[in-house]
Amino acid sequence: MDTSDHSDHADQSDQPDQPDLAPTHDRRAFLGALAGGAVVVVGGAVAWQVLGRDPTAVATAPSTTTTAAPTLQITANTLPPLPVPDPLPENAHADTPQVVIGIIELPRIGVSAELQEGITLTAINRGPGHWPHTAMPGALGNVVIAGHRTTYSKPFNRLNELQPGDVVTMTTADGRFDYQVRGVVIVPGEAVDIATQSYAHTATLFACHPPGSARQRIVAKLRLLDATGQPVDPDSALPPLDEGSQETGHSLVVSSGPDPLSGT
Repeated sequence: MDTSDHSDHADQSDQPDQPDLAPTHDRRAFLGALAGGAVVVVGGAVAWQVLGRDPTAVATAPSTTTTAAPTLQITANTLPPLPVPDPLPENAHADTPQVVIGIIELPRIGVSAELQEGITLTAINRGPGHWPHTAMPGALGNVVIAGHRTTYSKPFNRLNELQPGDVVTMTTADGRFDYQVRGVVIVPGEAVDIATQSYAHTATLFACHPPGSARQRIVAKLRLLDATGQPVDPDSALPPLDEGSQETGHSLVVSSGPDPLSGT
């Protein structure tokens, strides 16, 4: 996510995904409209298994057998709720207290920066910003982080240079978590669905594309590694690498909150 100095009109075009109280076209450059709504995702299943017993000979009647009545074993499989992201900020320039949740390191492009909480311009002007109520580093779901590409410390300026297999490290009070780059894709500017949560341990880093424009987003998609350097989730559990790349039909389930474009 890249936004330039507020006084420079040309740099304003690189303010990704941050609506403010400006005209509608400026808000749409933020990331597009989000419909509010609360959701809790719970999956569950009950499996029934019939267990039999081998026939047992009857002592008084060798020519006959008897079988015990089958028993039923109930297995409950309840999935935990996924994180529900906050809506995009209604005011991109809203005053945002500085909360540093950790450090993010991208050795391939020489980045080591404090990881801020929030995706207002106020937050990401300080450094890469964690989208509130997306997954936290190391947790189930999708950790979503926005960063400037051409302004301030521009931590994601060279996001395009990341290669599949590169390691990105996030360190928080909960520990150190290594993620592996799956790939880098380009998506439309309104592709809010890059913040979609799923039952896998993933992360998404994004910024404006091309540099100096909010027309598109450059998105690096990552997967969590375990202590031995192996992927935590199988390939089959991961969302498609090109998710969000379609031209239309972008949507994201968020916690209840105002529609950034309501009343415009």
